Amino acid sequence: MGRIIFLDVDGTLVDYENKLPASAVSAIRQARNNGHRVYICTGRSRAEVYPELWNIGLDGMIGGNGSYVEDNGHVVMHQLITLEQCGRIVDWLHERGLEFYLESNNGLFASEHFEEAALSAIRLYSKRKDRADANQATVRSVFPEMIFGGNLYRDDLNKVSFLLSSYQDYLDAKSAFPDLKAGTWGGKGEDALFGDLGVKDIDKAVAVETLVRFLHADMRDTIAFGDAKVDIPMLECCAYGVAMGNGGAKIKAVADYVTDAVEQDGLYHAFEKLDLLSREQP
Repeated sequence: MGRIIFLDVDGTLVDYENKLPASAVSAIRQARNNGHRVYICTGRSRAEVYPELWNIGLDGMIGGNGSYVEDNGHVVMHQLITLEQCGRIVDWLHERGLEFYLESNNGLFASEHFEEAALSAIRLYSKRKDRADANQATVRSVFPEMIFGGNLYRDDLNKVSFLLSSYQDYLDAKSAFPDLKAGTWGGKGEDALFGDLGVKDIDKAVAVETLVRFLHADMRDTIAFGDAKVDIPMLECCAYGVAMGNGGAKIKAVADYVTDAVEQDGLYHAFEKLDLLSREQP
């Protein structure tokens, strides 16, 4: 077995406008032809991993920031928010008047008024990611497969994301749900746009270690690529960590190597530097 490569998706494999560089596709295919394994390791649930990504050729995925692990179609681990927990979350968010969406491998399920309520936050988030079309972004363009009018009391959830009216909503959610992992995204601290709730004691590092054990492989053969704070545990647990040039200062500080930005062929250049594109001589 060659190296085991873990790639974050947004800001690492695809740019912030969801564009997949041809050089990244070439790098992954060459590396796999050389006997290396490539997995995406993302906050996305499986329902958000569209055919364009699977068509690259991948060995599997880690989704929901670590709650789901898949190897070549085999589900290795799937930690879910329970139906009882889901009910408490949905009722609590309804009581506070906070719109949300439920993230599952079967789809993204929006609350009753999420499409209208989230528009300004989605556009601001798109601006922060330097999307050229930020002012025209809509919930449906950012989440093309989102389901509206679906059942909100579910037993198949990886995560729940909700709009913040203030940072206090996140603090209150953290207090109200000690049995879940609370976080924010879309900005730092008071600038955060969304809160989220997921399975407690799960992150990308736990999932990576779970998959490596399943493969009967060695952590010394692992390489991780990421661009954001949520990727830091993954970079720290893997033998070698690469931060994208478009990434934040914190992940760059813990990385073994900082490559170029996504749109500057950063993934390809890093694969080249790490000799993943050269076939080993017998």
